[in-house]
Amino acid sequence: MTITMANVPAIVALLAGILILLMPRLLNFVVAIYLIFIGLVGLGVFKMLKF
Repeated sequence: MTITMANVPAIVALLAGILILLMPRLLNFVVAIYLIFIGLVGLGVFKMLKF
């Protein structure tokens, strides 16, 4: 399986969901990190870094 930029938000969402299930107190922190990450992906920040 090749991981592309289209797969990254799904992988991050999966990891965030697992973290929230394991440690519910991290909900605010995980959601904030997720939203920042999705915003950066949407703006194309990672494409400019040649990842």
